[in-house]
Amino acid sequence: MGAVLRALRALVLLAGFYLLGLAMLTVLGLIDWAATLWAPGPWALKFYVVTAVLAVPVVRGMLMLRTPQDELTAGVVVTEADEPRLWRTVRELAEQVGTRAPDEIRLTAEVNAAVSEDSRLLGLLGGRRRLYLGLPLMAGLSEAQLRSVLAHEFGHYTHADTRLSALTARCRVQVERTVAHFEEKAGGKVAKERARQEKKAAKRIAKGKKAHEIDTAGVGFTFRTMAKVYGAYGRFSLRATQADSRRQELAADLAAARIAGRDATASALREIAAVEAANGFYLDAYATLGAEFGLLPPRGEVFGGVRHLLAARSEELAELRHDLPTRPASAYDSHPPIAERVALLEALPDDGLGARPSATALSLLAAPEASFAAVEGVSLTPEAQLMRRLEWPELVHTAMTERVAQETEPLRHATAEVTGSSGTPLDALLDAIDAGEVRRITDLLPKSAEAEAATGRAAREFARPVLRRGLSALVTQALAADGGARWELSWSGPASLRLPPGHEDALPAALDAAVADHADTRPLRELLGSAAPTAAL
Repeated sequence: MGAVLRALRALVLLAGFYLLGLAMLTVLGLIDWAATLWAPGPWALKFYVVTAVLAVPVVRGMLMLRTPQDELTAGVVVTEADEPRLWRTVRELAEQVGTRAPDEIRLTAEVNAAVSEDSRLLGLLGGRRRLYLGLPLMAGLSEAQLRSVLAHEFGHYTHADTRLSALTARCRVQVERTVAHFEEKAGGKVAKERARQEKKAAKRIAKGKKAHEIDTAGVGFTFRTMAKVYGAYGRFSLRATQADSRRQELAADLAAARIAGRDATASALREIAAVEAANGFYLDAYATLGAEFGLLPPRGEVFGGVRHLLAARSEELAELRHDLPTRPASAYDSHPPIAERVALLEALPDDGLGARPSATALSLLAAPEASFAAVEGVSLTPEAQLMRRLEWPELVHTAMTERVAQETEPLRHATAEVTGSSGTPLDALLDAIDAGEVRRITDLLPKSAEAEAATGRAAREFARPVLRRGLSALVTQALAADGGARWELSWSGPASLRLPPGHEDALPAALDAAVADHADTRPLRELLGSAAPTAAL
C-alpha cells in the first residue's frame, strides 16, 4: 500500500473517532429529549446531569485538535563533531538504503533503535528526522549487527512509515485520552462510594452492630461502558493498521539484509532478543540492587554495567539467542514475532557476505564511558541522581547487608517484645532459646493460615524453618558487622557470602542444633566467639 493510500486510511480512522463522538453526543441528546417528554421533573434533572457529565470526556477528546508532537525519548544529542565515526556510518548506510540521513542522533538508555520524523500535510511531506540509538543495545551488538539494525530503521524512511506515524498517533492518543477520562470518572465514583460505605460501616461497628460488606460492583457502570465503546474502536483501529505495520517491518528487514547481509541481519535480531532480556535482568538484579537504600553503582555503570553481565553469561545468552519468541508481544504488536522474522531472513539465498567478525558497536563511539555517564545524566530521576555511588564490590556488600538486616526485622521485634533485652538481637534470641522462650517469639512472627491453625508438634515444624532462616540472617548480620563475613560480587551468578575460615561447614550444623527440639546453642556461640550461658535454666 502506497503512502497516499496509507495516509487516506489513517485519515478515515481519525474521522471515525469524530463520528463516534458525534454519535455518542447524539445518543445523549436523545436521552435528554426523552427525559424532557416523559420523566418527572426531578428525574429529568438527574438525566440532564448524568448526560452532561458523560458528554464532557467525549467533547474533550474531540477538541484535541493538535496532532501530538513526537515525545522525545530522554537522550543525549551528539553532533558530528562529538561522534564523527558514528555519523559517518549513519550517513553511509542512509545513502546505501537510498534515503535522507537523520538530522539528529540521540543516545538513549534503552535496548532499542528507532527513527522518527516531524512530518507535515498528513504525513505526505517529510520533516526533521531523528535517530534514537540505545547504548545498552550497542553494548550487545557487533558493528556489523548494528549496521543491519540501522539499515532496517532507515528502511522505514524509504517507505514513508515515519511520516504517517504522527497521523496514526493522533487517532491513538485521542482514543487513549478519552478512555482515560472515562476510567478516571469511574474510579472517582468507586472511591467516593467506597468511602461512603466505609463511613457507614464504621458507624454501625461503633454502635455494636455488624457492618455490611463493602460492595461497589455496579458503581461507575455508565462511565465504564463508555470507556469500553471507545476502547473497542481503538482496538479496531489498531487491527486495521496491524497487518500493514508488520509488512513494513518485514520489508525493512529485507532492506537491512540487502545492505548489511543476510547473516548479520538475522544474527542481530537474535542478539537483540538476548540483550533485551539480559538488560532487564541486569537492571533488576544489579543496577538497582541498592536503590531502595539510596545506593547506585559508579557513574556510567547504571546502564553501562550490563557489559560485565554480557561478558560473563555466554551460556545463558546462547540459550536466549536460540529460544526466540514465537508470538507477538501483544495482539496489537506492530512487529511480527522475532522467530518469524529470523526464519524468513535465514531462508533467503546465501549472499556470500556471511557473519564476518567485527568489533563491538561501542567502538563507533569516541568515548563510550563518557557516553554512558552522559545518558545517565538525562535518564535518571532527580532523586536517583542524588544517591550515593559505590564501586561494584562495595555496592553489593553494602546492599546485601542492608537486605539481610531488613529480613531480620520481624524476628528482632518479636525477640525484643518477649525478652525486653537491651543486648544485641542475636544474643537475646540465643538466650531466649536456652530459656525455652522461643515458642513465644515464633508465635509473634507472620504465619500462613495453615501454620496459624497448627498446634503441638505440627506448629513446631511450621515454626522451625522460619526460625532457622531468621537466626541465619541474624548470624550473617553479626558476622558482616564484625568484618568476618563479606558479600561478594559475581557477574556469572548471584552474590555469595564469604564466611570466616571453618564456618562454611560448621555453621549449617550449628544452626540446626540451635533450632532442634532439644535446642543447643553452644556450637553457634562458639562459632561466634561467645561463651555459652552458665546461669541455671
